[in-house]
Amino acid sequence: MSAAGDSGSRALLFSGHMIDGPGRATPRFPPALEPAARQAIEGELDRLAAGPADVAISSAACGGDILFAEAALARGVKTRVYLPLDEPAFVEQSVAFAGDRWLDRYRAVISRSERLVAPDVLGPLAAGEDPFERVNRWMLDEAQRLGGARVALICLWNGEGGDGPGGTKHMMDVVQAEHGDAVWIDIRRL
Repeated sequence: MSAAGDSGSRALLFSGHMIDGPGRATPRFPPALEPAARQAIEGELDRLAAGPADVAISSAACGGDILFAEAALARGVKTRVYLPLDEPAFVEQSVAFAGDRWLDRYRAVISRSERLVAPDVLGPLAAGEDPFERVNRWMLDEAQRLGGARVALICLWNGEGGDGPGGTKHMMDVVQAEHGDAVWIDIRRL
């Protein structure tokens, strides 16, 4: 994976927590941290001098994914959004619970990005396969295909396991298993 300051095109891979839904028992990404998270993501893209020669790869859940995609699009970075489920199921599970504001932002990101839907591209899930783990591996494979050794992972994470399979911890584990580098924005310090 590539370091900051390299010239030429790169794949900018992102994984991060969703914004906390109403009534979440243990806060992970409270809505009050959104401005600080946006600033931290934008700061990493600035540090990497992200621009039109690069490609941004993420999903589009409310929270970190959308913040990353918005920041990448604002810099003219070609953005590819990978959905683990068919779009209506993804929106219901990973966007709608956070309200209309996030739905509008999701639609704005999708309208300006290349959208890839796992069931359409990869086919049905294999028995016992988790859609969120599969999309993490797919995004990493795509980042390596598009960026070669020039992949930069940015994650917005609290350092803990997720609410289920997949998620940011899984992406970090997969990247670290391949001896990749990652920029960890520790949400607990925002």
